[in-house]
Amino acid sequence: MSSRLRRGIIAFVTRRLAACLALTLLLLPCNVQPATSAAQTSTGGFDFYVMSLSWSPGFCATAVGRNDDLQCGSGRRFAFVLHGLWPQYERGGWPQNCSAEALDHGIIDSMLPIMPSPRLVAHEWTRHGTCSGLSPKVYFKKAAQAFNSINIPQRYKAPLRQITVNPDQLRHEFAVANPKFGDRGIAVLCSGNGRYLQEVRACLTKDLEGRPCTTEVLRGACKSDQIIMRPLR
Repeated sequence: MSSRLRRGIIAFVTRRLAACLALTLLLLPCNVQPATSAAQTSTGGFDFYVMSLSWSPGFCATAVGRNDDLQCGSGRRFAFVLHGLWPQYERGGWPQNCSAEALDHGIIDSMLPIMPSPRLVAHEWTRHGTCSGLSPKVYFKKAAQAFNSINIPQRYKAPLRQITVNPDQLRHEFAVANPKFGDRGIAVLCSGNGRYLQEVRACLTKDLEGRPCTTEVLRGACKSDQIIMRPLR
């Protein structure tokens, strides 16, 4: 066989292989869409809620709080307020920022009696509510329902004097007032190097029934022997 003929055969075979490869690639399934983020795929696919009740006098003692007239201004004497209702995973962690769905100003206004900060309401929707699988209206209705279902122990409803309490005692008093949670369904968090009450957290099912908190939620609980509850101003 001449070298010229050999080169011709090689060129022909090469072209045929290239054509077959191109056809194969066209027939293979191909994902041309951008990779879906973990946050997007997790919308509605969480396991339970953590509800955070912020101690407003503690927030109002911070630099940020002192500049927040709506929550901390003269005559604004809030005690426990709703910080948020957060979807959580049983295995640990939580979804966040699952969509860019906007929040209607009417919904923000409706939440101000228990979440006295428009910026907080908007933030909680963007970061947590968008991962609930619910519409803004339904999500905040559920958040308000959860908040209103909590019985605040009498001496913590509107204290006019400073209270010093062991955080385990505070947790137990909340558990007694809310038997559906039990001691493991409540966590107490503190700030200021463990000196001051920051918030109380409660763990709930998707149907807003009390349930035990996961180890991860309880791990963040206050370890101090005594904490201070600042009084209403």
